[in-house]
Amino acid sequence: MPESEVDINNPQMTFRQQLEALLKSGQHSCRDLSQLAHQSEKEIVAHLEHLRRSLRSRGLKIEVDPAICRQCGYTFEKRSRLTKPGKCPACKQTTIEPPLYSISEL
Repeated sequence: MPESEVDINNPQMTFRQQLEALLKSGQHSCRDLSQLAHQSEKEIVAHLEHLRRSLRSRGLKIEVDPAICRQCGYTFEKRSRLTKPGKCPACKQTTIEPPLYSISEL
């Protein structure tokens, strides 16, 4: 479903169902989702954590394209948290490209 067809404010779906539909349509950062839903990034991360658990029972998962340091190129491959890292462990810079989220099958 293309992003333009996903209505994040659809009253017939719960917010998490809308979020799931949006993530199935393509990759999005937490900031993108926050702006589309008019909620804080902290609230979006809480919804993503819950969605991560509930999708597993249906054979789906949240796919995370890891955050990358813009300065040195360090990739946060093994990070399990869904939030954006604060600083790079390699060069200590805070210029981090945020992770991107989508939904895929297990």
